[in-house]
Amino acid sequence: MAKSLYICYFGVNEPLVQTQVIPYLHELVRDGHEISLVTFEGKTEELWNDQLGAIKRSLAEKGIDWHWLKYHKRFSALATAYDIVRGAFFVRRMIGRKKLDILHGRVHVPTLMGALGRKLSRRKPKLLFDIRGFFPEEYTDAGIWPENGWLYRSAKRVERWLLKEANGFVVLTEKARQILFPGSDSTGVDQFGRPVQVIPCCVDLERFQQHGKAERSDMREQLGTVGRLVVAYIGSFGGWYLTDEMIELFAAAREYRPDSFALILTQRGTEKISQRLQKRGFLESDFLVRAVPPGEIADYLAASDIAISFIKACYSKLSSSPTKIAEYLAAGLPVIANGGVGDVDDLIIGNKVGTIVEDFSKGSYIKALREVEALGDVRNRCREVSIKEFDLSMVGGTRYRFIYSNLLHEQNGKVP
Repeated sequence: MAKSLYICYFGVNEPLVQTQVIPYLHELVRDGHEISLVTFEGKTEELWNDQLGAIKRSLAEKGIDWHWLKYHKRFSALATAYDIVRGAFFVRRMIGRKKLDILHGRVHVPTLMGALGRKLSRRKPKLLFDIRGFFPEEYTDAGIWPENGWLYRSAKRVERWLLKEANGFVVLTEKARQILFPGSDSTGVDQFGRPVQVIPCCVDLERFQQHGKAERSDMREQLGTVGRLVVAYIGSFGGWYLTDEMIELFAAAREYRPDSFALILTQRGTEKISQRLQKRGFLESDFLVRAVPPGEIADYLAASDIAISFIKACYSKLSSSPTKIAEYLAAGLPVIANGGVGDVDDLIIGNKVGTIVEDFSKGSYIKALREVEALGDVRNRCREVSIKEFDLSMVGGTRYRFIYSNLLHEQNGKVP
């Protein structure tokens, strides 16, 4: 089995790491792989030292050997360059100390650390480029970098080099696979015979599917939504997430069904979102905006009827797999979404688990609500689709295990 180092340019307590890194690594550990994890932490050492032991013990119980490096933020581009150099030397040391077989980089910056660390080492472990998204295009689409500016051009040069250096690849969507590795959907490999896997953002389905009719009734009683149409949204607002459009859909739902109730679970800006709803005529009894721990999200979704996901559609988002959609389906909720985001259109329409809005207008919103209502009770179908497409163990774990096995067989000169 492999000795692997997973390189992540986020902090270990970030929700993304807790839901989209550690669970996958635990799946690999269960298959017998020896996993080390390095993260980059932004806390001051005085505050951080109090937590180090507890975090390290918790991860060790999952079979993960955790290390961390300091994250630098000031003077953004220079700070990242400094972190890349430090990360590369850390990788080189780990290659020698652990006799690593695989370097697993989560997106571009960590993969660059892995590629440079391997260049500096005599031992040459396989490099797995877990691409996740179109990183350079995300920064230009978001307006952070000027289109075709020097930062974008530099990032694209690095990306081309990493695509040449890596021994295997993971992407989140079939659309990203078609763009980067055409033909690999039928062969499983790129033109040079390197393995390519599509692994969407998966979830632990047990957290969502253990809720039955009794739990749903109890939560609806608590929320005061018995007999009402509950339209839910979980996640951030602003940036990629279309705040105005989602507020307008909630308002359209209220016009379509005067008894509708807006349920919004978000970690930031709860007061601002409440004010926006009130300005659109919502009474306090018509909505709930709340920050809840991740472990409680399933309880609230169990009380809902429909869920929404509006994300800015642009080139970079063709590589995106919204975790919230996997969570909605796991909770048995049909989804109203916009098109042009990853594989969302095909997923929702192809499986008849929701609908795609034609545009961001009141008429389209009401039409979408009617279309979802016309589907009837699709809770079981939504859950079945979530099992087929997003199960943490059967989809995420299986595909990561497969690509690790493929890389090891290649390393040992065997045909997978």
